[in-house]
Amino acid sequence: MTTARRLAILLVGTAGLVLLAPMTALPGSAASAAPTPNGPNGPNGPSGTGGGSVQIDLTGMTEKPSNSLVVFLALTLLSLLPAILLTCTSFTKILVVLGLTRNALGLQQTPNNQVLAGLALFLSLFIMGPVFAAINDAGVQPYLDGDKTTKTAFNDGLEPLREFMLDNTDDEELMLLTSVADRELPANRDEVGTTTLIPAFVLSELKDAFIIGFIIFIPFLVIDIVVSGALMSLGMMMMPPVMVSLPFKLLLFVMVDGWALIIKSLVASYGTG
Repeated sequence: MTTARRLAILLVGTAGLVLLAPMTALPGSAASAAPTPNGPNGPNGPSGTGGGSVQIDLTGMTEKPSNSLVVFLALTLLSLLPAILLTCTSFTKILVVLGLTRNALGLQQTPNNQVLAGLALFLSLFIMGPVFAAINDAGVQPYLDGDKTTKTAFNDGLEPLREFMLDNTDDEELMLLTSVADRELPANRDEVGTTTLIPAFVLSELKDAFIIGFIIFIPFLVIDIVVSGALMSLGMMMMPPVMVSLPFKLLLFVMVDGWALIIKSLVASYGTG
């Protein structure tokens, strides 16, 4: 082998050693310099003295009824309002008396039913005003303010209405409804059940209305008898007595201020001023 070839081999070997030296050291240095990966950590709980418990504050949410409940009760009351008006107030008695007065005068459609019903409605509101105010103070407002439960507010609000009906119901009607229901007579009137008191109150109102109507009919009946006798004596048998007696009835009714007398009698029958 020539000297030149030996020198070339030596140079190539030296260069290979120089190139391989960094490559052999790279794995060790890279391993020492690379960061060690960490595994995933679990969730950390909330810090503080609560111990991780969830607390919901309901203070103030149950003190007053919700708006939806109030609306539901109002709609229910409106649906029952006609029945309450007819059975638990003075409306029925006033309307019957006004209708009998119109018939006693001999008028069929004057005043019409709408006028009589409107007059009876507002007279009922006038008579029942103190009762409605007591119901509002005892039951409605404490319930809306959250001071009373539904059952307590209902019982307290019903008490003024029961007192009104008891004051205007006769013992005969209470005994009749109790015997019809095959129940024992209560020790006193305050122990009468509401389901017995309401029909007894309606019967008492109808009886009083017919008594007032009978008293109203008497003077007009006298006028009809006098006019009929006069027409018979004059030989005017074909003349309807109603056509002749109606002006005299209206004149008598206006002279004595009949509407005022009837309204005063109706209001006084309930002990209102």
